Amino acid sequence: MDLSNLKPAEGSVKNQGKRVGRGQGSGKGGTATRGHKGAKSRSGYSKKIGFEGGQMPLQRRVPKFGFTNINRKEYQGVNLDTLQQLVDDNKIKDTVDFETLVSLRLAGKNDLVKILGRGELKSKLKVSAHKFTASAKAAIEAAGGEAVTL
Repeated sequence: MDLSNLKPAEGSVKNQGKRVGRGQGSGKGGTATRGHKGAKSRSGYSKKIGFEGGQMPLQRRVPKFGFTNINRKEYQGVNLDTLQQLVDDNKIKDTVDFETLVSLRLAGKNDLVKILGRGELKSKLKVSAHKFTASAKAAIEAAGGEAVTL
């Protein structure tokens, strides 16, 4: 080791980055690396969401259509095969109520729950929910359980 190959320790020296807008002598003065004119060169510039440089933006070119029914009720669907899986995993015993479904994260606390008829139910369950499909209700009662509408 001699004076010709001295180096600071690894990681001890950090690159300070460009010093922008510090006069002509820096080579980065004048426009401060922003190029000339235009919105992007100005201070306070922020690109508006969906802005396409003055071209008519996509969300204004595409026509509006349809409507949203303010009285629509959204139900969170839970299928019979899901209930059967929970019974097989010993997560539920003989009753399934709204609180159970919320605690098992099958529904949120503000959701309405509808029991759907996919799969088959082998175990006898007392199921409480806001709605049932006809096939789900038939399958629950065929297995010896009961379907209680909240």
